[in-house]
Amino acid sequence: MPRIRVKICGLTRVEDALAAARFGADAIGLVFYPKSPRAVEIEQARQIALALPPFVTAVGLFVDADPVYVEAVLRRVPLGLLQFHGAETEVECARFGRPYLKAIRLREGVDLRREAARFPTACGLLVDAYDPDVPGGTGRRCDWDRIPKELGKPLILAGGLDPENVAAAVAKVRPWAVDVSSGVEKAKGIKDPAKMAAFLREVHDGYST
Repeated sequence: MPRIRVKICGLTRVEDALAAARFGADAIGLVFYPKSPRAVEIEQARQIALALPPFVTAVGLFVDADPVYVEAVLRRVPLGLLQFHGAETEVECARFGRPYLKAIRLREGVDLRREAARFPTACGLLVDAYDPDVPGGTGRRCDWDRIPKELGKPLILAGGLDPENVAAAVAKVRPWAVDVSSGVEKAKGIKDPAKMAAFLREVHDGYST
């Protein structure tokens, strides 16, 4: 059976990205959202992305960004995947001609199968917790019981994951991948190597149960 992939998001330092890769992360996330405490400048992101070893994907996270800004990022930063966390439409996500994920904040009334159908060109859906004021990285857990077993697209589970609960999340939801940010930090934007290593271990322990 395929293993669970892991993305560690909100990287701001080369050393943290290299540690994530060393522990087995498949992808790292770079936040291009100025209001986030984990936001990176274009040149900062470029240095992180260029430092990554082979087969580790740099993912760029945007929230209702001006297309001109997204294009500016793409000209300088070698991103393998885009991630849209705002109210973007399918057309707005697909316009850059790059593979992308659409983040869906799970709250009352959200039908994930319907959301998957709304974004036919998305590589997958990233399901996150809902906070009316913050588009992501809240540290809140979403309701795993509300996630259907089959979406018709790969599911990336986010929202309040950490080394203590990710094995249970993986065992229950069986996602294609998991995404963590605040759960492996010692400060916002600064990752804790021990927590990252523990998170990766627990992901694979959860899948084997």
